Amino acid sequence: MSGDIDKAALRREAVSRRAAIAAAQSDSPVAGERLRDRFLAAITLPAQTAVSGYWPMRDEIDPRPLLRELHRRGHAIGLPVVLRKGEPLIFRSWRPGDTLLSGAFGVSLPAEDRAEIRPDVVIVPLLAFDSAGHRLGYGGGYYDRTLARLRRGGRAVLAVGVAYAGQQVPRIPTGEHDQKLDWVVTEAGATRIE
Repeated sequence: MSGDIDKAALRREAVSRRAAIAAAQSDSPVAGERLRDRFLAAITLPAQTAVSGYWPMRDEIDPRPLLRELHRRGHAIGLPVVLRKGEPLIFRSWRPGDTLLSGAFGVSLPAEDRAEIRPDVVIVPLLAFDSAGHRLGYGGGYYDRTLARLRRGGRAVLAVGVAYAGQQVPRIPTGEHDQKLDWVVTEAGATRIE
């Protein structure tokens, strides 16, 4: 079986698993607060570090409590924007209270007039992850291309996958273009990938 077939089957299973986890957690706002607390206890960010997050959709774990707290601490926050299919993401500035626009696939986006930021830390949504720091995304390759571009030339960019703890699987099939995570943070804890 090819890696693509393995990933497709794993992706279907991961979507169902995450939906069940989210449905079982009727306190999903509490999961987002726990995620915030685990992240802040484990990862120290220098002042002025630019951070990209995401606006949750469907049953993704909610990073908004973390984004609001990082903004309160003085970090520039950006949300992802797809400019063209097959291209890396860009990140536009976001502040609590900003009105967001509705983009493709129900994604919430900052307005086009918001400044672009170049993040030092990328908070990455995912469907599944393993203990080696591999992630399973939605299949478009946007975060892999984005992390590769941001890390070009040896630039240190921290990739932090965020998910429910129950989204961990034994192994994610990988390809040559897949970018590893540096950390995985869940509502249950934070793990630095060695």
